[in-house]
Amino acid sequence: MDPQIDWLLENEYLASIVYVSVAILTLIVFLSIFELVARYRCWHEIKRGNMSVAMATGGKIFGICNIFRFSISIHSSIYEQLIWAAFGFLILLIAYFLFEFMTPIFKIDEELVNDNRAVGFIAMIISISLSYVIGATILI
Repeated sequence: MDPQIDWLLENEYLASIVYVSVAILTLIVFLSIFELVARYRCWHEIKRGNMSVAMATGGKIFGICNIFRFSISIHSSIYEQLIWAAFGFLILLIAYFLFEFMTPIFKIDEELVNDNRAVGFIAMIISISLSYVIGATILI
């Protein structure tokens, strides 16, 4: 679509740098969006040593990057990768809200802030697991 970017992608070394750079920038944007919708401040909690929030955030990072991995492995364009990354992030975000909704006994965000590691671990596993399912749909 863009001759300058397409030219960069013809060289496998430059393509690698472009793919990683786009993934990192997109990851930063998606994590910033998550920070806006969460009822706690991820990086503040992580700085305090909150392992539950670290696990939940780590799961989201892994999930987003895993979706990129699937997209890159099928050699789709950088533009398709961005579309799949946004789609995957949206599903992960919906899963976050569903997880909160499906556990009426307690509030996920409150449990994470209180460093409930069982909740942090489940949140991490949900993000990682869904990233594999989302990634599998990219290969269709």
